[in-house]
Amino acid sequence: MKITVVGRGHVGGGLARLWTAAGHQVTGLGREGGDASGADVVVVAVPGPTIADALAQVSGLAGQPAIDACNHYGSRDDTHASLSHQIKSIIGGPTAKSFSTNFAAAYDEISQQRATPSNLYASDPEARTITEQLIRDAGYEPLYVGGLTPGARLLEDSSAITRAIAAQIGPFFYRYASPGAL
Repeated sequence: MKITVVGRGHVGGGLARLWTAAGHQVTGLGREGGDASGADVVVVAVPGPTIADALAQVSGLAGQPAIDACNHYGSRDDTHASLSHQIKSIIGGPTAKSFSTNFAAAYDEISQQRATPSNLYASDPEARTITEQLIRDAGYEPLYVGGLTPGARLLEDSSAITRAIAAQIGPFFYRYASPGAL
């Protein structure tokens, strides 16, 4: 699969490494931007307030499926229901919210876990298959929390609890499972 990752930081760069190791063709774009033409999926991994500026530097955005891996901190511009909705308004394709509740600092330790860690995601129906594949290819087990509305906003708002837990134990993995499945 041809993946364009917008953002070369801890999240974007880390996911690019995981997907390259899984055999995907990954192009990472930084602040200078670049071309996303021919991408099967565009992954956006930049600070929430910089989404519009980052995507303005990218050409070839033409309705590809998109995965929002951005986090929201601080005050919110309620022009869009979520960061995912903002990304969807720019790229124009089906969109998912994923990887925002996992710690990039732990990416190198995913494969060493006794059980496959979970990754919560919300998605438009047309983006579910590709999102689930990329979650698995990164080493996580996908856990669907619903459609982009209201799921993306729920995941963004959950970052406060994630940060509170991390303040106590550091970067962590989580696993959601039915009784008896752990």
